Amino acid sequence: MSGASSIAPSAAASGSPAGLSRRGCLVSLASLAAPAAWLGAPQVAYAGGQLEEPLMDSVRTALSSAIANQAPPEPEFFTTEARLHYLRWLGTQSDRLRPRKPDLEVRRDFLQTVWYESKRAGLDVSLVLGLIQVESGFRKFAVSSVGARGYMQVMPFWTRVIGDGDPGKLFHMQTNLRFGCVILRHYIDREQGDLFMALGRYNGSRGRSPYPDAVFGAQRKWLFADRPQSPAA
Repeated sequence: MSGASSIAPSAAASGSPAGLSRRGCLVSLASLAAPAAWLGAPQVAYAGGQLEEPLMDSVRTALSSAIANQAPPEPEFFTTEARLHYLRWLGTQSDRLRPRKPDLEVRRDFLQTVWYESKRAGLDVSLVLGLIQVESGFRKFAVSSVGARGYMQVMPFWTRVIGDGDPGKLFHMQTNLRFGCVILRHYIDREQGDLFMALGRYNGSRGRSPYPDAVFGAQRKWLFADRPQSPAA
C-alpha cells in the first residue's frame, strides 16, 4: 500500500461545521475528452468503474433507503458560528471553482449540494471534491469508456441494484452526488475505514495506487483552513 490514505485531512482542516441533521459517500477515475455539454450531449470521460458484486439483503435495503430519501440539500446549523463557517467555506470554494463553473448560481448550487451530500454520508467534503475533479473534471454529463456517468462517474447498474432502474437520472446533479456518496461510504465501511483501498474499489482498481494517489493529490486543492475575523477592538 502506498500510505496515501494518511493524507486525508482532519475534520477541522476540511471545514466540518457542527450542526447537520443527516449523515450518510464514493467515486471513480477519469480524464476527459471533448466538451459537448453545450450541445446537450454527454461528455466523454475515461474511467475505471465500480464492479457489480453480490450484496446482502440488509446492505441492499440500507443502501436503497439512503438513496430514496431525497431531502433537499439545505444545510442546517445549530449555532451562528457554524453557519458563518459554512458561508466562509462556500465563498472560498466558489472562487476556486469559478474557472470550471463561471455561473455564480450554478456554482453555489453545486457546492451546496456537494457539501450536504458529503456531510450526510459522513465524508470529508475536500475528498469528495477531489474525487469529482479526478472523475469528471466537474462535468455534469461526463461518460466514461465503461459507461460510468456524471460528476461522480456512477456505474448504471447501481440504479438497478439500489435505485429505480433509470440510469438517465445519473445526469441529475443531486441524484448523481447522492449515489456517489452513498456508494463511497459503503466501500469505506467494507474496507473498515481504509480510504486507499476504498478508493481503489470505487474505481475498480482495488489495491493499486494510481487512482487513490490522484484523488488524494486533487483533494489538497480543496482543503479549507478557516480563519474567522477577529472582532474589532
